[in-house]
Amino acid sequence: MMITYQTEGVEMPAINQSETTAWIKAVAATYGKRVGEIAYIFCSDEKILEVNRQYLQHDYYTDIITFDYCEGNRIAGDLFISLDTVRTNAEQFGAEYDMELHRVIIHGILHLCGINDKGPGEREIMEAAENKALGMRVS
Repeated sequence: MMITYQTEGVEMPAINQSETTAWIKAVAATYGKRVGEIAYIFCSDEKILEVNRQYLQHDYYTDIITFDYCEGNRIAGDLFISLDTVRTNAEQFGAEYDMELHRVIIHGILHLCGINDKGPGEREIMEAAENKALGMRVS
């Protein structure tokens, strides 16, 4: 069981990694999931665009790309998060950067837990799940 936090071309965001790890485990547990190997890679817009083009054939910026390696009830994956887009979105939504960053951090976990956001009505379900998860944060 390992959650790692890495950066590529950006500074590590000021998050409490041990608290964040405990929070992620607690959220996953509410979905009956155990946490396996999860890697967060915080990066720039340039990097996430490159990943999006290379692996998903999508030609646009995004806040997070989740690669799912789940097996059974054990969640695992690589989660690329563009801090540039997180910052832009926070400004756009009038949200605090820290809150938006944690929303994106947990968004990827919720995907791994089986919650989608592409189909009709799914975005609302995802948003409710994010808000519930954010409410479980200690800090």
